[in-house]
Amino acid sequence: MNTLFLLMAQYEGRAVIPLDWVCSDYMHLTVEKFKRKRLDGEIDIPVVRLGADSQKAALGIHLKDLADYIDRQREKAAKEQNQLMGRAAKNGIAVKDNRPDILYHHP
Repeated sequence: MNTLFLLMAQYEGRAVIPLDWVCSDYMHLTVEKFKRKRLDGEIDIPVVRLGADSQKAALGIHLKDLADYIDRQREKAAKEQNQLMGRAAKNGIAVKDNRPDILYHHP
């Protein structure tokens, strides 16, 4: 599954997604709360300023940056789940008791 292609379909091919859409669809935060968390280093995703270089310029997230962020969050979640279940990753494949675990494979 390719996150980028799924996002392209969801957002009808837009290259930059308005920040309020991303906050609503994926972060479940207000734009202001998102901005604070990003400035505090809790959310690591670039924000694009469109239009005039001013405080009132439209803000958005580039589609590839959103896809990369989602994929990083998925990798973190998979790692946490593997630790919780007592599996260790070897060459990107989760193993338990030296047996490959078919539940998780990351190339």
